[in-house]
Amino acid sequence: MLSYRHAYHAGNHADVLKHLILIQIGLYLAEKPAPFWIVDTHAGAGRYALESEHARKLGEYIDGIGRLWNEPNLPTAAVDYVETVKMLNPDGKLRHYPGSPWLAQKLLRDGDRLRLFEMHSTDSKLLIECFKGAGRQVNITVGDGFTGLKAVLPPPPRRGLVLIDPSYETKADYGAVVKGLQEALKRFATGTYALWYPMLAKLESHQLPDRLKALGAKDWLHATLEVKAPAKDGFGMHGSGMFIINPPWTLEKTLHETLPRLTELLAQGAGAKYTIESQSA
Repeated sequence: MLSYRHAYHAGNHADVLKHLILIQIGLYLAEKPAPFWIVDTHAGAGRYALESEHARKLGEYIDGIGRLWNEPNLPTAAVDYVETVKMLNPDGKLRHYPGSPWLAQKLLRDGDRLRLFEMHSTDSKLLIECFKGAGRQVNITVGDGFTGLKAVLPPPPRRGLVLIDPSYETKADYGAVVKGLQEALKRFATGTYALWYPMLAKLESHQLPDRLKALGAKDWLHATLEVKAPAKDGFGMHGSGMFIINPPWTLEKTLHETLPRLTELLAQGAGAKYTIESQSA
């Protein structure tokens, strides 16, 4: 079916959490000279025009990146995130929002590689156009990211990040991320995996973190950011979570320093809060 288009939601509060964490993991990987890969299983279009009809229809970026854009009092990790987004908006006006692939490429060095997967026919074409001229550093596959993981793991340098953020349009997506992670860990047990999920009234959404913990990874970090209380009618996304397997040892401290302020800035009503939990070997 593949009806989901991220263009409607680009730059919202969920993107803020996901992309802030993506950047922190990438910066950590780049601290060592050895090369690394970043694999994005559901890459989307690569970048988004916030003045487009899609983005303006819901205007979700206004209560996401829009609230941080000119905020002078930001934690260091939030500054890293906003400054990276500003690279796509050199005139200082918020007109474009980078997707995960665009942000990921900015974290790469000469020997690092980016592997992207996207199934949606329209978004995959936009993704290819986004990285036209990128050469061997970026490889794009039009197809299922979970299937594609089998071919790219483990990456040759044995260092890497796998970002997994499907649309969760159907119940099957929840099972697919658990199965996909389980199989990926067999191939590349030492890799870093960052899985995003929406916080919804659905049972599958509530159960997902426990299912991910049950995979048996020795080191994991789970962070959530809720911008409001769940709606009484059960509709809508009130927050999102990131479950990271084999996280950088610095990430938990960074999130403790960042999420309190981020929750204040992104709150859309009563019930805004964050959580951080972890396990280490």
